[in-house]
Amino acid sequence: MRCKFIAIGDVHADFELLWEALRAASCMDAAGLPTPPVLNGTFQVVLIGDLVHPKSEREYARLIGRPSFDAQDPEQLFLAARAQVRQLERLRRYQQAAPASVHIILGNHDDVVINAGYLLGTAGGLVHIEFDPNRGGILLPPDLKAWFQSFLRELRVGRLQFAHVGPLPSMTHYDDLFYADHTHKRWWHEHPEYVQMSGLSYGVYGHTQIKDGIMVNSTNRFAMIDALTAREYLEVLVDTEAREPLVSSRPVPF
Repeated sequence: MRCKFIAIGDVHADFELLWEALRAASCMDAAGLPTPPVLNGTFQVVLIGDLVHPKSEREYARLIGRPSFDAQDPEQLFLAARAQVRQLERLRRYQQAAPASVHIILGNHDDVVINAGYLLGTAGGLVHIEFDPNRGGILLPPDLKAWFQSFLRELRVGRLQFAHVGPLPSMTHYDDLFYADHTHKRWWHEHPEYVQMSGLSYGVYGHTQIKDGIMVNSTNRFAMIDALTAREYLEVLVDTEAREPLVSSRPVPF
């Protein structure tokens, strides 16, 4: 059976852009629900992880409808959390309407929301604490937490892999060793051979934003797709009955 995988990079709370991508790929209808090709499995949707935490103060401000954002203001933290919860509930309705065709990978930002302890932030000093009650935020609602806990560490179709960070098993668990090792941010250009060394025919990964949109490494057979803000998703054509399921892949602008 041939089917099309629509792989979308890190969301980081830019849900409006996510909805645009899904609609452009004919995966979401006007009611925000899966289209017939998604419902019947002809189209498979893969979200590569990191649903939460806007990437910048500007994006936080836009999320809460304020001219600026202060991570030390409890009211603004609450507004940021509430806005994300509303959109996460909408995404959950979408995913649960076609659970066999909509796959969500657990990103490290998603993991820290349900397993508090690590403080994530940016090089510019922004910290993501809206879902950390120990730092002034709120807990993710229990029903959404249970949903997050159901997310995949990876998705495999034969030797085709979708994962948040990279091809190695150690890159799917976000513990002290993960955060102490910077390989997860640099492997794709320092050790691109990791994909084939892992016995994979092709890999699709996020986590590391590439400046000019989706990066396809044809030689080492992988794609880095943290490119939602560049308005691109990856289209992967797969033959699920073939020994090597990958037929083709290409970045698609929307």
